[in-house]
Amino acid sequence: MALVTSLLIADGDDFVSHQVPSLEMTFSGIPGHRHAGATRGADARTPWHKRGTPIANTRQVSIVSVEESAQIAAELGLTYLDPALLGANVVLGGLEGLTQLWPSTRLQFPSGATLFVTEPNTPCRQPGRKIARSHGESSLEFAFTKRARGLRGVVALVEREGVIAVGDAVRVIVPAYRGERARAVTA
Repeated sequence: MALVTSLLIADGDDFVSHQVPSLEMTFSGIPGHRHAGATRGADARTPWHKRGTPIANTRQVSIVSVEESAQIAAELGLTYLDPALLGANVVLGGLEGLTQLWPSTRLQFPSGATLFVTEPNTPCRQPGRKIARSHGESSLEFAFTKRARGLRGVVALVEREGVIAVGDAVRVIVPAYRGERARAVTA
């Protein structure tokens, strides 16, 4: 069973996250979080739009797994990789293959809060820089972008409002394809 092992928020002007016992999820994301809002500016991830153009915010919440974070750490030669360095909001344990979840998978929590997975989160240099600084090894900045491919977690938007708390069980609802109905799976 997948469980929330920790929750983090970056509520300052920088990219620094800190742990909290619970997070409120609203249709605009996480109140006070640096990625909150119904829209965001287009960036390198959306080159079909001019940089800075307002677009729908499909990246309100960043989700990583304990298991994939451990894999990234091993790939980088580290004993531990703090999810706060990845800019994560929700850290899940017990969900193998988080990054491989299909877009439109839903993650539902006991309060009813539901996160709609929009895409895998591509490794970028910003967390790489934080990892490099934290471990005093400049080569980790670029190594992260290569070694974390397929392991960086997913980003999501808030489909249903509610509160997520540390220790919550997560219901994974896989999308319907080829005429099948959506179904919940045990993670």
